[in-house]
Amino acid sequence: MKWTSVDLGNCSVLRALGVIGKPWAIAVLREVFNDVRRFEDFQQHLGVSRSVLSRRLNELVDDGLLDRTPYREDGGRERYEYRPTEKAWGLYPVMVGLMQWGDRYLADGDGPPVHLVDRRTGRPVITALVTDDSDVCAPSDIAMLPGPSLRTLPDGG
Repeated sequence: MKWTSVDLGNCSVLRALGVIGKPWAIAVLREVFNDVRRFEDFQQHLGVSRSVLSRRLNELVDDGLLDRTPYREDGGRERYEYRPTEKAWGLYPVMVGLMQWGDRYLADGDGPPVHLVDRRTGRPVITALVTDDSDVCAPSDIAMLPGPSLRTLPDGG
C-alpha cells in the first residue's frame, strides 16, 4: 500500500487531533488524570481564562472524554466536578508517551519533573509498542495494512 494514495479524509489521527488538539485540551486532561476535578482548581492551576476553560470543559464533556457531576457545598450553589471517562483513560498511554518524549528531548538540565512508577512494585512505567501478546516492537518492525474503512484517492496518489 502506498501511503500517498490514502484518502486522509478518513484519518483517525486527524480525527483525534480535532478533539484533543484544541488549545488547553491536553492540559485539562493532564489535570483530570492527576485528580483535579473542580473548575476553580483547573483555573487556578492552569492559569487559563475562565471563558477558555469553560469552553474546553464543555467540549470535552460533549466529546465524551469527561463526565460532569454536580456537587454542592454547604450554603453554596450547585457546581460541577469533572471526571475522566473510559474514553479519556484510553488517551492515558498517549499522554504518558507525550510526557516521556518531552522528558527525553525537552527537559531542562535537572531532568524530568515527575516519574511514573507502578504502585504495586515501584518499578518505572514506560510507554512501548507491543503486540497483542506483549512482544515489544520497534517502529521498523511495524507494517501498516489496509483496514475496513480505508479509502484511496481516485487518482491512486
